[in-house]
Amino acid sequence: MDTDALDPLDRRIILATQDGLPRVPCPYHAVAEQVGATPEVVMARLQRMLDTGVVRRIGAVPNHYALGYKANGMTVWDVDDERVNALGKAVGELESVSHCYLRPRWLPDWPYNLFAMVHGRDRDEVERKAREIAELLGGACRGRTILYSTRILKKTGLRLT
Repeated sequence: MDTDALDPLDRRIILATQDGLPRVPCPYHAVAEQVGATPEVVMARLQRMLDTGVVRRIGAVPNHYALGYKANGMTVWDVDDERVNALGKAVGELESVSHCYLRPRWLPDWPYNLFAMVHGRDRDEVERKAREIAELLGGACRGRTILYSTRILKKTGLRLT
């Protein structure tokens, strides 16, 4: 992304929201007041940044640990290439999957091409959710494993200064 192409108002909006939207009943109004614009202009600017890819997404980022989900497992699947797009879409729509995406295989050591993150209160819950995914994938799945998180990494996106 070319951050030099952003105008001053876009930059102020990004700076005001890069740590998250204010936790108030009307967050876009609060951002608007902070950056010297109307809420409608802030929302339109953010929508334009979403549409053009400057901003990838706006969404809640829950702290799974604080919610009691101590087991986090990236389930990885070796799914038939001809069916992986349709099946990946179905896996991504499961309530138990927080995010799902395709990745290239690195044969012969890494045969997995579909990744789906699941969270559970313990590993048994994660494994139960993985079995549900396996049932959905059926015979198109040739192999799988679960990679469990061993530490929390701070997740941040683009930071303007």
